[in-house]
Amino acid sequence: MSTQFQTVVKKNVSLQHRHDAIDDLIERGDRTNLSVLVQCGGLSGELRRHALEGLGQCRASEQLEQLATDPAIEPSLQRRAEELS
Repeated sequence: MSTQFQTVVKKNVSLQHRHDAIDDLIERGDRTNLSVLVQCGGLSGELRRHALEGLGQCRASEQLEQLATDPAIEPSLQRRAEELS
């Protein structure tokens, strides 16, 4: 996992730094780590939505289609993934 991914999942990091790390993942087009973040149940919904929106910006249709049908994530995230795909 990348340094940015580790920054996002650490609980002792400020929310702003976590958002900045997600922005870095988006800029790098790191679809795999963004997808994993959306699936992380321990993350706040705000961070998971940010990662999901980042997948949309990266045009990660394959990952978005998988998330749209993943019963392990919240229905609201599934619906948004479907909208973005």
